[in-house]
Amino acid sequence: MRRVPLPPPVAVTAIVALALALAVSGCGVPLVGARSSASHGQTAATATATASATATGGDPGAAGTPEARIRSTVARAQRTHEIPTPAPARQALGGWRSPVQAVQVFAQWYINWTADTVATHMHILAQAAIGQARSAMTLAAGQVAHDDSLTLGGIANSGTVEGIAPVAGENDVYAVITRERTTATNTNAYQGLRPAWHVTLATVTKVYGRLWTISQWQPEN
Repeated sequence: MRRVPLPPPVAVTAIVALALALAVSGCGVPLVGARSSASHGQTAATATATASATATGGDPGAAGTPEARIRSTVARAQRTHEIPTPAPARQALGGWRSPVQAVQVFAQWYINWTADTVATHMHILAQAAIGQARSAMTLAAGQVAHDDSLTLGGIANSGTVEGIAPVAGENDVYAVITRERTTATNTNAYQGLRPAWHVTLATVTKVYGRLWTISQWQPEN
């Protein structure tokens, strides 16, 4: 996968062993929660209540389901080639019900893309994240949006999340193991390239009182 250079990785021990100890499989879990109060004219309390109702299976209200809002954002971006203004730096688009769900879904969106969708994926991840992770996704979105070689080469990346596990001695830090393959339809550059294993460190942070999102995203290789 074409990875954006990030700050030097932190030192951890036995990341691979830890991550493979807890295999994760199955479909992605939709983002839950509400957008920032500035986006919807809601108070912070209303946004939190909406997020809580969605997390517990309740009716999130007239704004529609979070999954529908995500799909609407993606569809609008693909149709107009415009990305909505990101939420404030410490305000996530939503969250997930557990740290593992947050890491798994974030990773799935991060590693599965085509030349036509990669910029949109990075923008959506930026809105779902906070802190360093948001900055990293915003930077990646800007870089791939101006990388003509992706479109000219018909480049795509696909992969699966093979394992997620907490990193010993670190608070709210998870190691995620992915197996990925990069392909291209208009160039021989990736012909015969076998799937590769990648390790990423993800830090999770609680938002909306009970949901989780990504605050740091650090590819290690």
